[in-house]
Amino acid sequence: MLTIQDTYRSSYNEKGSKFIGLLFPALSKEAFNQQLAEIKSEHRDATHHCYGWRIGVPEPAEFAQDDGEPSGTAGLPILNQLKSNKSSNCGCVVIRYYGGTKLGKPGLIQAYSAVAEDCLRQASFKQLIPTQNFKIIYDYSQQKIINQLNNSFDLKELDAEYLEKVTLTIACRATKAEQLWEKLQQHAHLGIEAEELSTDFLVMT
Repeated sequence: MLTIQDTYRSSYNEKGSKFIGLLFPALSKEAFNQQLAEIKSEHRDATHHCYGWRIGVPEPAEFAQDDGEPSGTAGLPILNQLKSNKSSNCGCVVIRYYGGTKLGKPGLIQAYSAVAEDCLRQASFKQLIPTQNFKIIYDYSQQKIINQLNNSFDLKELDAEYLEKVTLTIACRATKAEQLWEKLQQHAHLGIEAEELSTDFLVMT
């Protein structure tokens, strides 16, 4: 499964109508809706704000919205482009400014699909990797060991808290998680505490 980490924009003109596409990352429905609200505010005079999104891995939830266009002519073509690209944790909004000439259902499907496809063509995609996440608590004096583990297992820091001790939340590729856990147990006598957390799918590079 693939995802993006930046926003991409495209535009398309057909018989006076202008279509503007925005492809952006969204880790949750709430995050997508927040971005959608900002887009609607910026383009409040647009005729339609149609979209599709896919969120979650390995089986993404998905949704399409025609926003007043004939059923199946806007949101679904956008969503189908995301699906054909095997994308998740992202959404695409296509804004339409009506130009006075009706495009018909085939014309609408072509226009919305073309804008979404162009956004995806521009995008730089990252692989979503299965991970096992851990919490590690340790004294500052053990930082060298943690750095060695980080280098050996190519860990990704998700969160960090620096108080009397350091508390790290990290992600490890699932294929290396068992080895990392064994290493952490070997260092337990040094006061390094470790806890297995949830599994996830993350960009690791």
